Amino acid sequence: MSEWPVLSALIWFPLAGCLILPFIRNEKTIRLSTLAMGIAEMLLALPLFRFDLMQAGYQFQEKTPWVPQWGLSYHLGIDGISLLMILLTVLLLPLCVLCSWHYIHSRVKEFHISLLLMTAACIGVFVALDFVLFYVFWEAMLVPMFLLIAVWGGPDRRYASLKFFLYTLAGSTLLLVAMVAFYLEGGTFSIPELTTHAFSFRFQFWTFLAMAIAFAIKVPMFPFHTWLPAAHVEAPTAGSVLLASILLKMGAYGFLRFCLPLAPQASAYFAPMMIAISIASILYGGFVALGQQDMKKLIAYSSVAHMGFVTLGIFMFTQRGLEGALMVMLNHGITTGALFLLVGTIYERSHSRLIKDNLGLGKYLPAYMGFFGLFALSSLGFPGMNSFVGELLVLLGVFAKHPLVGAAAIPGVLLGATYMLRLTRNLAWGEPTSAKNWPDLSLREWVVFIPLAILVFYIGLAPGLTLKAIDPTLNRVIAEFQTQKVQSAEAVLGAKAAAMVSSAQPSHLQ
Repeated sequence: MSEWPVLSALIWFPLAGCLILPFIRNEKTIRLSTLAMGIAEMLLALPLFRFDLMQAGYQFQEKTPWVPQWGLSYHLGIDGISLLMILLTVLLLPLCVLCSWHYIHSRVKEFHISLLLMTAACIGVFVALDFVLFYVFWEAMLVPMFLLIAVWGGPDRRYASLKFFLYTLAGSTLLLVAMVAFYLEGGTFSIPELTTHAFSFRFQFWTFLAMAIAFAIKVPMFPFHTWLPAAHVEAPTAGSVLLASILLKMGAYGFLRFCLPLAPQASAYFAPMMIAISIASILYGGFVALGQQDMKKLIAYSSVAHMGFVTLGIFMFTQRGLEGALMVMLNHGITTGALFLLVGTIYERSHSRLIKDNLGLGKYLPAYMGFFGLFALSSLGFPGMNSFVGELLVLLGVFAKHPLVGAAAIPGVLLGATYMLRLTRNLAWGEPTSAKNWPDLSLREWVVFIPLAILVFYIGLAPGLTLKAIDPTLNRVIAEFQTQKVQSAEAVLGAKAAAMVSSAQPSHLQ
Protein backbone atom coordinates (compact mmCIF):
# COMPACT_ATOMS: atom_id res chain seq x y z
CA MET A 1 0.00 0.00 0.00
CA SER A 2 1.30 3.47 -0.81
CA GLU A 3 1.83 5.97 2.00
CA TRP A 4 0.61 8.93 -0.06
CA PRO A 5 -2.68 8.18 -1.88
CA VAL A 6 -1.41 9.43 -5.22
CA LEU A 7 -4.11 7.64 -7.24
CA SER A 8 -6.93 9.08 -5.14
CA ALA A 9 -5.34 12.50 -5.44
CA LEU A 10 -5.33 12.22 -9.24
CA ILE A 11 -9.03 11.35 -9.22
CA TRP A 12 -10.34 13.71 -6.57
CA PHE A 13 -8.26 16.82 -7.33
CA PRO A 14 -10.05 17.51 -10.67
CA LEU A 15 -13.39 16.85 -8.96
CA ALA A 16 -12.47 19.39 -6.29
CA GLY A 17 -11.70 21.82 -9.12
CA CYS A 18 -15.24 21.31 -10.42
CA LEU A 19 -16.52 22.65 -7.09
CA ILE A 20 -14.31 25.75 -7.30
CA LEU A 21 -15.01 26.87 -10.87
CA PRO A 22 -18.73 27.70 -10.31
CA PHE A 23 -17.66 30.53 -7.97
CA ILE A 24 -15.42 32.17 -10.62
CA ARG A 25 -17.14 34.62 -12.97
CA ASN A 26 -14.38 36.00 -15.15
CA GLU A 27 -13.83 33.81 -18.24
CA LYS A 28 -10.10 34.44 -18.42
CA THR A 29 -9.74 33.52 -14.76
CA ILE A 30 -11.67 30.31 -15.42
CA ARG A 31 -9.27 29.37 -18.22
CA LEU A 32 -6.20 30.22 -16.13
CA SER A 33 -7.55 28.34 -13.12
CA THR A 34 -8.27 25.21 -15.14
CA LEU A 35 -4.83 25.43 -16.75
CA ALA A 36 -3.27 25.72 -13.30
CA MET A 37 -5.27 22.69 -12.16
CA GLY A 38 -4.02 20.74 -15.20
CA ILE A 39 -0.41 21.60 -14.38
CA ALA A 40 -1.02 20.72 -10.71
CA GLU A 41 -2.48 17.39 -11.84
CA MET A 42 0.75 16.69 -13.72
CA LEU A 43 2.74 17.49 -10.58
CA LEU A 44 0.52 15.17 -8.54
CA ALA A 45 1.43 12.39 -10.98
CA LEU A 46 5.18 12.78 -10.40
CA PRO A 47 5.26 10.10 -7.64
CA LEU A 48 4.22 7.59 -10.33
CA PHE A 49 7.77 7.82 -11.68
CA ARG A 50 8.77 5.80 -8.62
CA PHE A 51 7.01 2.89 -10.32
CA ASP A 52 9.12 -0.26 -9.85
CA LEU A 53 9.97 -1.38 -13.39
CA MET A 54 10.93 -4.87 -12.18
CA GLN A 55 7.63 -5.62 -10.43
CA ALA A 56 4.79 -7.28 -12.30
CA GLY A 57 2.03 -6.77 -9.73
CA TYR A 58 -0.12 -3.80 -8.84
CA GLN A 59 1.61 -0.83 -7.22
CA PHE A 60 0.48 2.31 -5.35
CA GLN A 61 -2.47 0.30 -4.06
CA GLU A 62 -5.20 1.83 -1.92
CA LYS A 63 -7.93 -0.31 -0.43
CA THR A 64 -10.78 0.79 1.82
CA PRO A 65 -14.07 -1.06 2.53
CA TRP A 66 -16.88 0.58 0.59
CA VAL A 67 -19.99 -1.57 1.07
CA PRO A 68 -18.63 -4.53 3.09
CA GLN A 69 -21.89 -6.51 3.12
CA TRP A 70 -21.78 -6.62 -0.69
CA GLY A 71 -18.04 -7.18 -0.86
CA LEU A 72 -17.40 -3.77 -2.44
CA SER A 73 -14.17 -1.90 -1.76
CA TYR A 74 -12.55 1.31 -2.88
CA HIS A 75 -9.57 -0.51 -4.36
CA LEU A 76 -7.09 1.29 -6.60
CA GLY A 77 -3.78 0.24 -8.10
CA ILE A 78 -1.74 0.41 -11.29
CA ASP A 79 0.53 -1.84 -13.29
CA GLY A 80 2.52 -1.30 -16.47
CA ILE A 81 -0.63 -1.34 -18.59
CA SER A 82 -2.42 1.45 -16.76
CA LEU A 83 0.68 3.54 -15.93
CA LEU A 84 1.18 4.76 -19.50
CA MET A 85 -2.49 5.65 -19.97
CA ILE A 86 -2.58 7.69 -16.75
CA LEU A 87 0.50 9.68 -17.70
CA LEU A 88 -0.97 10.39 -21.14
CA THR A 89 -4.26 11.51 -19.58
CA VAL A 90 -2.67 14.02 -17.20
CA LEU A 91 -0.51 15.38 -20.03
CA LEU A 92 -3.52 16.05 -22.26
CA LEU A 93 -5.59 18.04 -19.75
CA PRO A 94 -3.54 21.29 -19.91
CA LEU A 95 -3.14 20.87 -23.68
CA CYS A 96 -6.92 20.65 -24.08
CA VAL A 97 -7.32 23.83 -22.05
CA LEU A 98 -4.76 25.65 -24.20
CA CYS A 99 -6.21 24.50 -27.52
CA SER A 100 -9.66 25.77 -26.45
CA TRP A 101 -8.41 29.20 -25.35
CA HIS A 102 -9.98 31.09 -28.26
CA TYR A 103 -12.19 28.30 -29.63
CA ILE A 104 -14.78 28.11 -26.84
CA HIS A 105 -16.83 31.29 -26.34
CA SER A 106 -20.10 30.07 -24.82
CA ARG A 107 -20.62 28.36 -21.46
CA VAL A 108 -16.90 28.59 -20.76
CA LYS A 109 -17.31 27.58 -17.13
CA GLU A 110 -19.33 24.46 -17.93
CA PHE A 111 -16.87 23.49 -20.67
CA HIS A 112 -13.89 23.46 -18.31
CA ILE A 113 -15.88 21.62 -15.65
CA SER A 114 -16.58 18.94 -18.27
CA LEU A 115 -12.85 18.66 -19.02
CA LEU A 116 -12.07 18.16 -15.33
CA LEU A 117 -14.84 15.58 -14.92
CA MET A 118 -13.60 13.75 -17.98
CA THR A 119 -10.06 13.61 -16.63
CA ALA A 120 -11.15 12.26 -13.24
CA ALA A 121 -13.38 9.58 -14.79
CA CYS A 122 -10.70 8.44 -17.25
CA ILE A 123 -8.08 8.09 -14.53
CA GLY A 124 -10.62 6.22 -12.40
CA VAL A 125 -11.15 3.66 -15.18
CA PHE A 126 -7.42 2.96 -15.43
CA VAL A 127 -6.79 2.59 -11.67
CA ALA A 128 -9.94 0.81 -10.40
CA LEU A 129 -9.35 -2.75 -9.15
CA ASP A 130 -12.94 -3.29 -8.01
CA PHE A 131 -15.33 -4.25 -10.80
CA VAL A 132 -18.17 -2.02 -9.55
CA LEU A 133 -15.81 0.92 -9.04
CA PHE A 134 -14.49 0.40 -12.56
CA TYR A 135 -18.05 0.37 -13.91
CA VAL A 136 -18.93 3.58 -12.04
CA PHE A 137 -16.04 5.43 -13.67
CA TRP A 138 -16.74 3.73 -17.02
CA GLU A 139 -20.27 5.12 -17.00
CA ALA A 140 -19.31 8.48 -15.49
CA MET A 141 -17.08 9.39 -18.43
CA LEU A 142 -20.05 9.18 -20.83
CA VAL A 143 -21.70 12.26 -19.33
CA PRO A 144 -18.94 14.88 -19.86
CA MET A 145 -18.11 13.53 -23.32
CA PHE A 146 -21.79 13.63 -24.29
CA LEU A 147 -21.93 17.25 -23.09
CA LEU A 148 -18.74 18.22 -24.94
CA ILE A 149 -20.27 17.02 -28.21
CA ALA A 150 -23.89 18.07 -27.60
CA VAL A 151 -23.23 21.58 -26.25
CA TRP A 152 -20.00 22.73 -27.94
CA GLY A 153 -20.09 20.60 -31.09
CA GLY A 154 -20.85 21.42 -34.72
CA PRO A 155 -24.16 21.78 -36.60
CA ASP A 156 -25.09 18.08 -36.30
CA ARG A 157 -24.00 17.82 -32.67
CA ARG A 158 -27.35 16.49 -31.43
CA TYR A 159 -27.30 13.55 -33.80
CA ALA A 160 -23.62 12.79 -33.12
CA SER A 161 -23.91 13.05 -29.33
CA LEU A 162 -27.05 10.89 -29.20
CA LYS A 163 -25.49 8.25 -31.43
CA PHE A 164 -22.34 8.21 -29.28
CA PHE A 165 -24.37 7.90 -26.10
CA LEU A 166 -26.68 5.14 -27.35
CA TYR A 167 -23.87 3.02 -28.77
CA THR A 168 -21.71 3.26 -25.66
CA LEU A 169 -24.68 2.82 -23.33
CA ALA A 170 -25.66 -0.39 -25.13
CA GLY A 171 -22.14 -1.71 -24.63
CA SER A 172 -22.17 -0.65 -20.99
CA THR A 173 -25.38 -2.60 -20.40
CA LEU A 174 -23.72 -5.78 -21.65
CA LEU A 175 -20.70 -5.06 -19.47
CA LEU A 176 -23.02 -4.70 -16.46
CA VAL A 177 -24.55 -8.12 -17.19
CA ALA A 178 -21.06 -9.67 -17.34
CA MET A 179 -20.05 -7.96 -14.07
CA VAL A 180 -23.07 -9.37 -12.23
CA ALA A 181 -22.41 -12.81 -13.69
CA PHE A 182 -18.81 -12.78 -12.46
CA TYR A 183 -19.96 -11.78 -8.99
CA LEU A 184 -22.54 -14.56 -8.82
CA GLU A 185 -20.04 -17.13 -10.07
CA GLY A 186 -16.88 -15.87 -8.37
CA GLY A 187 -18.35 -14.40 -5.18
CA THR A 188 -16.37 -11.15 -5.36
CA PHE A 189 -16.06 -7.90 -7.27
CA SER A 190 -12.28 -7.74 -6.74
CA ILE A 191 -10.57 -7.90 -10.14
CA PRO A 192 -7.30 -9.44 -8.81
CA GLU A 193 -9.29 -12.11 -6.96
CA LEU A 194 -11.48 -12.90 -9.97
CA THR A 195 -8.37 -13.58 -12.07
CA THR A 196 -7.52 -16.50 -9.76
CA HIS A 197 -10.82 -18.30 -10.46
CA ALA A 198 -11.13 -20.97 -13.15
CA PHE A 199 -14.54 -20.44 -14.72
CA SER A 200 -16.24 -23.02 -16.91
CA PHE A 201 -15.97 -22.65 -20.67
CA ARG A 202 -19.71 -22.15 -21.06
CA PHE A 203 -19.62 -19.33 -18.52
CA GLN A 204 -16.58 -17.79 -20.23
CA PHE A 205 -18.28 -18.08 -23.62
CA TRP A 206 -21.20 -15.86 -22.73
CA THR A 207 -19.34 -13.40 -20.50
CA PHE A 208 -16.65 -12.97 -23.15
CA LEU A 209 -19.28 -12.15 -25.76
CA ALA A 210 -20.89 -9.57 -23.48
CA MET A 211 -17.58 -7.92 -22.59
CA ALA A 212 -16.14 -8.14 -26.09
CA ILE A 213 -19.11 -6.33 -27.65
CA ALA A 214 -18.88 -3.60 -25.00
CA PHE A 215 -15.15 -3.14 -25.57
CA ALA A 216 -15.42 -3.46 -29.37
CA ILE A 217 -17.90 -0.57 -29.40
CA LYS A 218 -15.50 1.55 -27.39
CA VAL A 219 -12.39 0.74 -29.51
CA PRO A 220 -14.32 0.93 -31.98
CA MET A 221 -13.97 -2.19 -34.12
CA PHE A 222 -15.72 -2.80 -37.43
CA PRO A 223 -18.76 -2.92 -37.67
CA PHE A 224 -19.38 -1.02 -34.40
CA HIS A 225 -17.42 2.02 -35.58
CA THR A 226 -20.16 4.16 -37.13
CA TRP A 227 -20.57 6.45 -34.11
CA LEU A 228 -16.92 7.53 -34.23
CA PRO A 229 -16.69 9.71 -37.40
CA ALA A 230 -19.85 11.63 -36.48
CA ALA A 231 -18.61 12.20 -32.92
CA HIS A 232 -15.18 13.36 -34.08
CA VAL A 233 -16.48 15.71 -36.76
CA GLU A 234 -18.98 17.42 -34.48
CA ALA A 235 -16.92 17.48 -31.26
CA PRO A 236 -14.83 20.54 -30.36
CA THR A 237 -11.08 20.12 -30.69
CA ALA A 238 -10.57 19.21 -27.02
CA GLY A 239 -13.37 16.64 -27.25
CA SER A 240 -11.82 15.02 -30.33
CA VAL A 241 -8.44 14.86 -28.59
CA LEU A 242 -9.83 13.17 -25.48
CA LEU A 243 -11.98 10.86 -27.59
CA ALA A 244 -9.11 9.70 -29.80
CA SER A 245 -6.32 9.69 -27.25
CA ILE A 246 -8.06 8.27 -24.17
CA LEU A 247 -11.60 6.95 -24.69
CA LEU A 248 -10.76 4.62 -27.58
CA LYS A 249 -7.97 3.07 -25.49
CA MET A 250 -10.45 2.02 -22.81
CA GLY A 251 -11.86 -0.67 -25.06
CA ALA A 252 -8.42 -2.17 -25.67
CA TYR A 253 -7.65 -1.77 -21.97
CA GLY A 254 -10.81 -3.77 -21.21
CA PHE A 255 -9.67 -6.64 -23.44
CA LEU A 256 -6.35 -6.76 -21.58
CA ARG A 257 -7.75 -6.29 -18.07
CA PHE A 258 -10.87 -8.48 -18.28
CA CYS A 259 -11.23 -10.70 -21.35
CA LEU A 260 -7.81 -12.35 -21.34
CA PRO A 261 -7.49 -12.94 -17.55
CA LEU A 262 -11.14 -13.78 -16.76
CA ALA A 263 -12.14 -15.67 -19.92
CA PRO A 264 -8.92 -17.18 -21.30
CA GLN A 265 -10.49 -20.21 -22.95
CA ALA A 266 -13.18 -18.11 -24.59
CA SER A 267 -10.55 -15.57 -25.68
CA ALA A 268 -8.62 -18.35 -27.42
CA TYR A 269 -11.85 -19.76 -28.89
CA PHE A 270 -12.95 -16.42 -30.31
CA ALA A 271 -9.44 -15.32 -31.32
CA PRO A 272 -9.89 -16.19 -35.05
CA MET A 273 -13.05 -14.07 -35.15
CA MET A 274 -11.38 -11.17 -33.32
CA ILE A 275 -8.36 -11.36 -35.64
CA ALA A 276 -10.62 -11.33 -38.71
CA ILE A 277 -12.52 -8.30 -37.38
CA SER A 278 -9.20 -6.57 -36.62
CA ILE A 279 -8.00 -7.09 -40.20
CA ALA A 280 -11.37 -5.82 -41.47
CA SER A 281 -10.99 -2.71 -39.28
CA ILE A 282 -7.48 -2.07 -40.58
CA LEU A 283 -8.43 -2.37 -44.25
CA TYR A 284 -11.85 -0.72 -44.02
CA GLY A 285 -10.52 2.22 -42.00
CA GLY A 286 -7.67 2.72 -44.46
CA PHE A 287 -9.80 2.55 -47.61
CA VAL A 288 -12.48 4.89 -46.27
CA ALA A 289 -9.89 7.37 -44.95
CA LEU A 290 -8.36 7.46 -48.43
CA GLY A 291 -11.54 8.94 -49.89
CA GLN A 292 -12.23 11.62 -47.28
CA GLN A 293 -12.16 15.35 -48.02
CA ASP A 294 -12.84 16.42 -44.42
CA MET A 295 -9.61 16.31 -42.39
CA LYS A 296 -11.37 15.30 -39.19
CA LYS A 297 -13.18 12.43 -40.89
CA LEU A 298 -9.93 11.26 -42.44
CA ILE A 299 -8.20 11.14 -39.07
CA ALA A 300 -11.25 9.52 -37.47
CA TYR A 301 -11.25 6.65 -39.97
CA SER A 302 -7.48 6.33 -39.59
CA SER A 303 -8.16 5.73 -35.89
CA VAL A 304 -10.34 2.73 -36.80
CA ALA A 305 -7.40 1.31 -38.75
CA HIS A 306 -4.79 2.02 -36.06
CA MET A 307 -6.92 0.52 -33.30
CA GLY A 308 -7.31 -2.55 -35.50
CA PHE A 309 -3.58 -3.10 -35.05
CA VAL A 310 -4.11 -2.89 -31.27
CA THR A 311 -6.72 -5.65 -31.15
CA LEU A 312 -4.74 -7.70 -33.67
CA GLY A 313 -1.71 -7.62 -31.37
CA ILE A 314 -3.79 -8.46 -28.29
CA PHE A 315 -5.33 -11.61 -29.78
CA MET A 316 -1.97 -13.00 -30.85
CA PHE A 317 -1.42 -13.83 -27.14
CA THR A 318 2.35 -13.36 -27.54
CA GLN A 319 4.73 -10.96 -25.85
CA ARG A 320 5.62 -9.17 -29.09
CA GLY A 321 1.97 -8.81 -30.05
CA LEU A 322 0.97 -7.45 -26.63
CA GLU A 323 3.99 -5.12 -26.52
CA GLY A 324 3.05 -3.78 -29.93
CA ALA A 325 -0.60 -3.37 -28.94
CA LEU A 326 0.29 -1.28 -25.87
CA MET A 327 2.80 0.79 -27.82
CA VAL A 328 0.24 1.47 -30.57
CA MET A 329 -2.27 2.50 -27.88
CA LEU A 330 0.17 4.99 -26.40
CA ASN A 331 1.54 6.29 -29.69
CA HIS A 332 -1.87 6.62 -31.30
CA GLY A 333 -2.92 8.75 -28.34
CA ILE A 334 0.07 11.04 -28.87
CA THR A 335 0.04 11.27 -32.66
CA THR A 336 -3.69 11.31 -33.40
CA GLY A 337 -4.30 13.72 -30.52
CA ALA A 338 -1.71 16.02 -32.08
CA LEU A 339 -3.32 15.74 -35.53
CA PHE A 340 -6.72 16.72 -34.12
CA LEU A 341 -5.06 19.66 -32.37
CA LEU A 342 -3.55 20.72 -35.71
CA VAL A 343 -6.92 20.47 -37.47
CA GLY A 344 -8.45 22.61 -34.72
CA THR A 345 -5.62 25.12 -35.07
CA ILE A 346 -6.16 25.64 -38.80
CA TYR A 347 -9.95 25.63 -38.36
CA GLU A 348 -9.62 28.71 -36.15
CA ARG A 349 -8.04 30.47 -39.17
CA SER A 350 -9.96 29.12 -42.17
CA HIS A 351 -13.23 28.12 -40.45
CA SER A 352 -13.24 24.99 -42.60
CA ARG A 353 -11.99 21.43 -42.14
CA LEU A 354 -12.11 20.60 -45.85
CA ILE A 355 -8.78 19.89 -47.51
CA LYS A 356 -9.64 22.08 -50.52
CA ASP A 357 -10.09 25.12 -48.26
CA ASN A 358 -6.68 24.73 -46.59
CA LEU A 359 -4.26 24.35 -49.48
CA GLY A 360 -0.80 25.83 -49.86
CA LEU A 361 0.05 26.25 -46.16
CA GLY A 362 3.71 25.34 -46.56
CA LYS A 363 4.75 28.75 -47.89
CA TYR A 364 2.80 30.95 -45.47
CA LEU A 365 2.58 28.80 -42.32
CA PRO A 366 5.93 26.96 -42.24
CA ALA A 367 5.89 26.22 -38.49
CA TYR A 368 2.39 24.80 -38.72
CA MET A 369 3.25 22.58 -41.68
CA GLY A 370 6.47 21.51 -39.96
CA PHE A 371 4.51 20.08 -37.06
CA PHE A 372 1.85 18.67 -39.38
CA GLY A 373 4.47 16.88 -41.48
CA LEU A 374 6.09 15.51 -38.33
CA PHE A 375 2.90 14.04 -36.89
CA ALA A 376 1.73 12.81 -40.32
CA LEU A 377 4.99 10.87 -40.73
CA SER A 378 4.57 9.53 -37.23
CA SER A 379 1.01 8.42 -38.02
CA LEU A 380 2.09 6.45 -41.09
CA GLY A 381 4.80 4.69 -39.07
CA PHE A 382 7.95 6.37 -40.39
CA PRO A 383 11.13 4.75 -38.92
CA GLY A 384 12.62 6.68 -36.03
CA MET A 385 9.22 7.90 -34.84
CA ASN A 386 6.95 6.51 -32.15
CA SER A 387 4.27 4.78 -34.24
CA PHE A 388 6.87 2.74 -36.13
CA VAL A 389 7.83 0.91 -32.92
CA GLY A 390 4.30 -0.23 -32.09
CA GLU A 391 3.30 -1.33 -35.58
CA LEU A 392 6.61 -3.14 -36.07
CA LEU A 393 6.16 -5.11 -32.84
CA VAL A 394 2.58 -6.04 -33.77
CA LEU A 395 3.65 -7.24 -37.21
CA LEU A 396 6.58 -9.20 -35.73
CA GLY A 397 4.16 -10.91 -33.35
CA VAL A 398 1.69 -11.64 -36.15
CA PHE A 399 4.21 -12.95 -38.69
CA ALA A 400 5.82 -15.18 -36.05
CA LYS A 401 2.50 -16.90 -35.37
CA HIS A 402 0.30 -16.42 -38.46
CA PRO A 403 2.25 -15.24 -41.56
CA LEU A 404 -0.88 -15.14 -43.73
CA VAL A 405 -2.61 -12.83 -41.22
CA GLY A 406 0.46 -10.60 -41.27
CA ALA A 407 0.34 -10.48 -45.06
CA ALA A 408 -3.33 -9.45 -44.86
CA ALA A 409 -2.43 -6.56 -42.51
CA ILE A 410 0.36 -5.15 -44.71
CA PRO A 411 -2.03 -3.33 -47.12
CA GLY A 412 -3.30 -1.41 -44.09
CA VAL A 413 0.21 -0.03 -43.55
CA LEU A 414 0.42 1.00 -47.21
CA LEU A 415 -3.01 2.65 -47.06
CA GLY A 416 -1.91 4.62 -43.99
CA ALA A 417 1.09 5.98 -45.86
CA THR A 418 -1.09 6.81 -48.88
CA TYR A 419 -3.79 8.87 -47.19
CA MET A 420 -1.44 10.70 -44.82
CA LEU A 421 1.06 11.61 -47.56
CA ARG A 422 -1.79 12.72 -49.84
CA LEU A 423 -3.19 14.93 -47.09
CA THR A 424 0.21 16.42 -46.25
CA ARG A 425 1.06 17.06 -49.92
CA ASN A 426 -2.19 18.92 -50.56
CA LEU A 427 -1.93 21.04 -47.41
CA ALA A 428 1.71 21.95 -48.05
CA TRP A 429 1.93 22.37 -51.83
CA GLY A 430 -1.61 22.72 -53.09
CA GLU A 431 -2.80 25.84 -54.85
CA PRO A 432 -2.90 28.49 -52.07
CA THR A 433 -6.25 29.82 -50.96
CA SER A 434 -6.13 32.74 -48.55
CA ALA A 435 -3.38 31.23 -46.39
CA LYS A 436 -1.16 34.29 -46.90
CA ASN A 437 -3.42 36.26 -44.58
CA TRP A 438 -3.31 33.75 -41.73
CA PRO A 439 -0.86 34.04 -38.84
CA ASP A 440 1.52 31.18 -38.14
CA LEU A 441 1.63 29.40 -34.80
CA SER A 442 1.39 31.55 -31.68
CA LEU A 443 3.41 30.98 -28.52
CA ARG A 444 0.44 29.20 -26.94
CA GLU A 445 0.25 26.81 -29.89
CA TRP A 446 3.99 26.15 -29.80
CA VAL A 447 3.58 25.16 -26.14
CA VAL A 448 0.84 22.70 -27.13
CA PHE A 449 2.80 20.91 -29.87
CA ILE A 450 6.36 20.82 -28.53
CA PRO A 451 5.75 18.23 -25.73
CA LEU A 452 3.99 15.89 -28.15
CA ALA A 453 6.78 16.31 -30.74
CA ILE A 454 9.38 15.44 -28.10
CA LEU A 455 7.48 12.25 -27.23
CA VAL A 456 7.32 11.29 -30.92
CA PHE A 457 11.12 11.25 -31.17
CA TYR A 458 11.84 9.99 -27.66
CA ILE A 459 9.64 6.91 -27.95
CA GLY A 460 10.67 6.38 -31.58
CA LEU A 461 14.42 6.52 -30.94
CA ALA A 462 14.58 5.16 -27.38
CA PRO A 463 11.58 2.91 -26.69
CA GLY A 464 13.53 0.81 -24.20
CA LEU A 465 12.27 2.53 -21.04
CA THR A 466 8.64 2.28 -22.15
CA LEU A 467 9.02 -1.40 -22.97
CA LYS A 468 10.80 -1.97 -19.67
CA ALA A 469 7.80 -0.52 -17.84
CA ILE A 470 5.25 -2.76 -19.56
CA ASP A 471 7.15 -6.05 -20.01
CA PRO A 472 6.82 -7.42 -16.44
CA THR A 473 3.08 -6.81 -16.50
CA LEU A 474 2.71 -8.38 -19.93
CA ASN A 475 4.70 -11.42 -18.83
CA ARG A 476 2.29 -11.76 -15.90
CA VAL A 477 -0.73 -11.39 -18.18
CA ILE A 478 0.59 -14.08 -20.56
CA ALA A 479 1.46 -16.43 -17.69
CA GLU A 480 -1.97 -15.96 -16.06
CA PHE A 481 -3.65 -16.43 -19.44
CA GLN A 482 -1.89 -19.73 -20.06
CA THR A 483 -2.43 -20.95 -16.49
CA GLN A 484 -6.11 -20.04 -16.38
CA LYS A 485 -6.68 -21.58 -19.81
CA VAL A 486 -5.18 -24.88 -18.62
CA GLN A 487 -7.07 -24.79 -15.31
CA SER A 488 -10.36 -24.06 -17.06
CA ALA A 489 -9.77 -26.92 -19.49
CA GLU A 490 -8.93 -29.28 -16.62
CA ALA A 491 -12.06 -28.20 -14.75
CA VAL A 492 -14.19 -28.90 -17.81
CA LEU A 493 -12.59 -32.33 -18.31
CA GLY A 494 -13.04 -33.10 -14.60
CA ALA A 495 -16.71 -32.19 -14.73
CA LYS A 496 -17.23 -34.35 -17.82
CA ALA A 497 -15.41 -37.28 -16.21
CA ALA A 498 -17.52 -36.97 -13.05
CA ALA A 499 -20.69 -36.88 -15.14
CA MET A 500 -19.61 -40.00 -17.04
CA VAL A 501 -18.83 -41.87 -13.81
CA SER A 502 -22.15 -40.79 -12.34
CA SER A 503 -24.09 -41.91 -15.38
CA ALA A 504 -22.26 -45.26 -15.39
CA GLN A 505 -23.25 -46.08 -11.79
CA PRO A 506 -26.34 -48.21 -11.09
CA SER A 507 -29.38 -46.15 -10.22
CA HIS A 508 -29.55 -47.46 -6.61
CA LEU A 509 -25.96 -46.24 -5.99
CA GLN A 510 -26.49 -42.73 -7.41
